Amino acid sequence: MKEPYNRVFFSFGPFTIYWYAIFIVSGIIIGYWVANHRAKKVGFPEDTIVDLLLYGLPISIISARLYYVLFELPSYVDNPLNILKIWEGGLAIHGGLIGAVFVGFIYCRKKNISFWKVADVVAPSIVIGQIIGRWGNFMNQEAYGDIVERAFLISLKLPSFIIDQMFIDGAYRQPTFLYESLWNIGVLIILLVTPRKRTFPGKIFLTYVVLYSIGRFWIEGLRTDSLMLTQNIKMAQALSIALIIGSMLTYIYLKNTEEENVHGSIT
Repeated sequence: MKEPYNRVFFSFGPFTIYWYAIFIVSGIIIGYWVANHRAKKVGFPEDTIVDLLLYGLPISIISARLYYVLFELPSYVDNPLNILKIWEGGLAIHGGLIGAVFVGFIYCRKKNISFWKVADVVAPSIVIGQIIGRWGNFMNQEAYGDIVERAFLISLKLPSFIIDQMFIDGAYRQPTFLYESLWNIGVLIILLVTPRKRTFPGKIFLTYVVLYSIGRFWIEGLRTDSLMLTQNIKMAQALSIALIIGSMLTYIYLKNTEEENVHGSIT
């Protein structure tokens, strides 16, 4: 049995960089490049994505951390300084999305830009960040599932480096980080092939929310390190259901509104 991978990517004296940070930053950089390219194609001002990144990233990280900490508060009461140790993991994607949507909405109102059009542009980048970021969870040995036999992991045709890293607390675990990363690759493909014509602002973003939430609901059911809303209800699953319903209703509303506008302009 191999030892788990070292969480530290590079260390020199007091200066330490963790693998978790490497994956998060990589997702941000690639996501920015994709979003900036898409923004240029739809004619947004050149600084739109840069501004959103500069304003939204710090708020998203803070909200992602606060979301996680609020559900794990007893773990931080005696050691509140541990709240700052985000390199050890503990960034909740739902919390980050809340912060990002809030900043995006305020920014778009001030710049008089359609929020839904901006959301459609950045949706694939959000998924890219999730795809890559889950491998930070892999290095930290978090976001894992129930106990399984090694034979089960071998039957999935997983490479040995994943199987070995899934040996956590004396047992092999479901690689739920991998399930979500692969699911999101599928979501990304769907978003990128969604036709831009004969559509309406918000379609791509809402499609992302629905598809991601479906996958997250299923995968969260396999996890054993979930944030809990109550003793028996996982927060991510409850929120996924709410997001699916809310997004589908918003989808119908925006679609009908667009059709009414088109028909009105024709008559």
